[in-house]
Amino acid sequence: MGLPSINIEFKSVGISAIERGERGIVAIILDDSTALGLHELVSLEDIPAGLKEDNIDYLKKAMIGYVRPPKMIKAYIANLSSGANTLAEVLGALELVNFDYLVMPEADDFTRTDTDDLFLQIKTWRDNMGKKVKAVLANKAADYEGIINFTTEDIQVGGKTYTAKQYTPRIAGLLAGTPLQISATFAPLPEVDNVPSYTKSELDSKIDAGEFVIFHDGEKVKVGRAINSLITTNQDKPADWQKCKIVDILDLWYTDIVRTAEDNYIGKYANSYDNKLLLVMAITGYNEQLELDNILAKDQNSVFVDVEVQRAYLLSKGTDVAGMTEQEIKEAETDDKVFLGAVLKPLDAIEDITMRVFI
Repeated sequence: MGLPSINIEFKSVGISAIERGERGIVAIILDDSTALGLHELVSLEDIPAGLKEDNIDYLKKAMIGYVRPPKMIKAYIANLSSGANTLAEVLGALELVNFDYLVMPEADDFTRTDTDDLFLQIKTWRDNMGKKVKAVLANKAADYEGIINFTTEDIQVGGKTYTAKQYTPRIAGLLAGTPLQISATFAPLPEVDNVPSYTKSELDSKIDAGEFVIFHDGEKVKVGRAINSLITTNQDKPADWQKCKIVDILDLWYTDIVRTAEDNYIGKYANSYDNKLLLVMAITGYNEQLELDNILAKDQNSVFVDVEVQRAYLLSKGTDVAGMTEQEIKEAETDDKVFLGAVLKPLDAIEDITMRVFI
C-alpha cells in the first residue's frame, strides 16, 4: 500500500531539492527602450535583440555561474531612464515571479534611492510575505541576511573596468550556480584580470563588516568569503546566518515546506492528532532526503508538535491545562490550527582548516 500521498509529495520535493539548489534563478532589472517586460533566458541565444551593449554584457556575466550556470536568468527590462517606467512598477511585477537572487546593475543611476528601495523590498518580501529571495547590492551595509553587500570596485576584465554595482550580475550568477553542498568561498573568477590589492588585515576587516569581496591571491582573482551583510547576530539569527550557503538552505527548506503543505495538506485533512503526525512524518522524510544529499547534517534535525505553543493556545481558549499531561496537550483539539516545531542543522562547508604539525 505504501506511504500516504502527503509523505510521497514531501519526499519527492526533497529529492529534487539538490537540483534546485544547484541551479538557482537570477532576476536582473535592466534599463532599455526595447524588448520591454519579462524575459526568461537559459542561453545566450535567448538574449533579446536590440538591447544596449552594456545590458547584453550584464546578462552574459550573470550566465557564467560557478560550478554550473544559473538555471535561468529572468530579465525585466523597463524604460527607467526616460521615466516611462518606475522601479516600484518593476518590483510590483516581480512580486509573483519565482527567483532566488535579484540585481540591478544601474541602481541609483535613475533615482538616488534605488538601492534603498531594493533593500526595503527584499526585507518586505522575506519578513512579511514569505518570499525568500536575496539581492546582491553594491556598497549597501544592510546588516541583513537577505542582502549581499558587494564592495569591490575597479574590477578589470579584458581591458574594461567595472564598478561594484556593474559586476553584481556576475556575483549573483556565481551564487546561483553554487550547489547547496558547497560554498562560494574562494570561488575563482577566471575572467577577471585584476582588482585592487588588499592586505590580509584589510580583507579580514571587510569580511567582518559583512562585505562580500573578491581579491587577487597572487595567481587568480577569487571570492574572499561567501557571506551576506548580516553582522548583528543574536539567538534568533546566530553567526551561521551570515553565510550565503546556510541562508540558501534555510530559504529552500522554508519555501519547499510552505508550498508542499499548501498544495497537498492544507484544507485536505481533518485536524486530528493522527493527521498532525502525518504532517510531522512527511516533513521528517523531507529532512532525511536533505541529509542524504549532504544539505542537512545527519541525525540532527527533528520535527514535532510544539507542546509549549499548543498549551498557550489552549489557555487562550479558556481550557484548563493545569492537570493535562504533555501527551494530552499534544492530542487536544486546536480548531483549524496546527502548531509544529522543528530543529534544523544545515550542513556547512569546509572553510577554515587548523592543522597541528609535529616534528
